[in-house]
Amino acid sequence: MVSTSVPRLVVAAPASGSGKTTVATGLMAAFASRGLAVSPHKVGPDYIDPGYHALAAGRPGRNLDAYLCGPERIGPLFLHGARGADLAVVEGVMGLFDGAAGQGELASTAHVAKLLRAPVVLVVDASSQSRSVAALVHGFASWDPQVRVGGVILNKVASDRHEELLREALDASGVPVLGVLRRAEPVSTPSRHLGLVPVAERTAQAVESVRELAERVRAGCDLDALLALARSAPPLPGPAWDPADEAVGAVEADRAAGSAGSRTDGAAASRPVVAVAGGPAFTFSYAEHAELLAAAGAEVVPFDPLRDEELPAGTAGLVVGGGFPEVYAPELSANEPLRAAVAALAASGAPVAAECAGLLYLARSLDGKPMCGVLDAEARMTDRLTLGYREAVAVGDNVLAAAGTRVRGHEFHRTAVEPAAGGGTGTAAGGGPAWGFTHPVRRVEGWAAGNVHASYLHVHWAGAPGVARRLVSNCSGRPAV
Repeated sequence: MVSTSVPRLVVAAPASGSGKTTVATGLMAAFASRGLAVSPHKVGPDYIDPGYHALAAGRPGRNLDAYLCGPERIGPLFLHGARGADLAVVEGVMGLFDGAAGQGELASTAHVAKLLRAPVVLVVDASSQSRSVAALVHGFASWDPQVRVGGVILNKVASDRHEELLREALDASGVPVLGVLRRAEPVSTPSRHLGLVPVAERTAQAVESVRELAERVRAGCDLDALLALARSAPPLPGPAWDPADEAVGAVEADRAAGSAGSRTDGAAASRPVVAVAGGPAFTFSYAEHAELLAAAGAEVVPFDPLRDEELPAGTAGLVVGGGFPEVYAPELSANEPLRAAVAALAASGAPVAAECAGLLYLARSLDGKPMCGVLDAEARMTDRLTLGYREAVAVGDNVLAAAGTRVRGHEFHRTAVEPAAGGGTGTAAGGGPAWGFTHPVRRVEGWAAGNVHASYLHVHWAGAPGVARRLVSNCSGRPAV
């Protein structure tokens, strides 16, 4: 079996709020400034941190989510993203051992570290402790013998004396101190209702924030020791994930099931244009989605609904992912030519796939502002956060999945649509719900009618590669296969 050596570190913490993003992003930028090719990764479904990672490393930030994609794909996806890199830095999620609720270690930082055979650097908020830090670090280092805690970075240290006490306590722990970051004013990374403000909304300020993080980490951490730790990771067995192989595999699976399938080798006379919404209002997307669409035979063309008044020339399919349309509702509403173009595309029979923010954009209105009117639904902000992993099944045949297809996804929003699922009247309301959720609660959700699929559920297409192929096959105007 092929094996690949990629120096790598997993940046973890005992709990959320300890400083993982500060350290991980700072490390990425500091090592990149040394001339290393740094591959940035994030455990879990989060879209926002990878934007800062990409800015720091100069490469796409990629997610490693064992719940959404399956544990068997974590190594291959990592090797795909880290191809050609000198170093990979993986930011963890929540506390080191916190995974999918009620499912043990699944999708935890510890789980991913074990799948990657990667050493862990534990970031500890030391602001309210001294000698107790040794007990905390010892507990995390010894809890699971398969998780190798190779060092600790002490964050929010108050003074030289405080540092001395912490180091003294940790001397007997067997876990070396690889960095000390002093308590300081937070770097300017503003937040709002769903976390950090995405990089795309504050590019100049984000560049400065990353620069400050790099300086702080460079000054407080032993980069040479951290690099040596990363290089101690053993070779990772198995081939890298390949979107072309996944697309071909999806076609073969369809054919085995008796479906016609579609050509995915790129040799078709023309590649259908799939327009993908981007810009500040639609920043949530996994890098693998565009790669899978291209591998399935599409020409992927990004556009910005805040600025572009037309869809890309020749658009045969549309993907509108997640983001913050609620923040930009007036501007999105004011772009009447594009709203009309989206409605016309949906009415023409071209496939339209919308997730979360895209669902809101396709509604009649969002917080009273007219949207595209593809769905006979009203959307609004609420005070309630909906957050968590979901297991779902396609209620009927649609442009993304055959009836009965099972997927795992993630919900993350503070908005609501009325009604919550397809039915009634309207351009795309003649069908029914997109998904039937089976875990953790049973309910139907979203809209699947003819050529339109709109839902709050974020699905990582690397975990369901047939989605991209099915969407592209429907760009030809054929019925879903």
